Amino acid sequence: MRKKRTLLTKLLSFFIPITIFKQNSSVSNSIEITWSNGQLVLDSKNTNYSYGSLQRILRKGLQTIGFENIKTLDSILVLGVAGGSVIKTLVNEVEFKGEIIGVEIDEDIISLANKYFKLEEIPNLTIRIEDANKFVQKSNKTFDLIIIDIFQDNCMPGFLFETAFIENTISNLNPSGYLLFNTMINSKIDQERNKHYLSFFNPEEFTTYSLPKVEVYNELIVVKKTKN
Repeated sequence: MRKKRTLLTKLLSFFIPITIFKQNSSVSNSIEITWSNGQLVLDSKNTNYSYGSLQRILRKGLQTIGFENIKTLDSILVLGVAGGSVIKTLVNEVEFKGEIIGVEIDEDIISLANKYFKLEEIPNLTIRIEDANKFVQKSNKTFDLIIIDIFQDNCMPGFLFETAFIENTISNLNPSGYLLFNTMINSKIDQERNKHYLSFFNPEEFTTYSLPKVEVYNELIVVKKTKN
């Protein structure tokens, strides 16, 4: 009976989103698990947190770096895990076998990710319940790819664009490593903010490029470290 009910819900979700779980967390005002277009997605009150459009956005960023290129890397850091859609892309589509460390401040979201998206079953994944800003500040480990995907509902925390966080992120990046940063552009102020962010990367040491208007409002920033 439960399987039939799930199948019916899945079919109906192609016509209208169907929320099956909703709660407030200590960090996020609202978290929802919803069937949409035949798949489960994790949403906040005003935006998609995992799977759905967010998975498409970060998949495009990974495709820009190159799946075959990513497969050769040894370690990946994901700052902002939510439901883990980018991690699922890395494991299931890229077929990445190396170490993945995911940093997520919201323990309630990770509990939902384990329950609904089976995140805990990924053998090469370690989850840290921690503030990403503090993690990069104290970490003595470096990574071949760092993915930044941190939102509070549809807003981006200010620390992501502060000098200390940027410098700490760079120091956590291996020689020839990549940085993939998912940002949201809602105004000219946001556009200038991103330009200012890119100005931190010396062109003699880094190659940078942007992918604007991904799923309308998102801009992906890709950085490659070219000099030790």
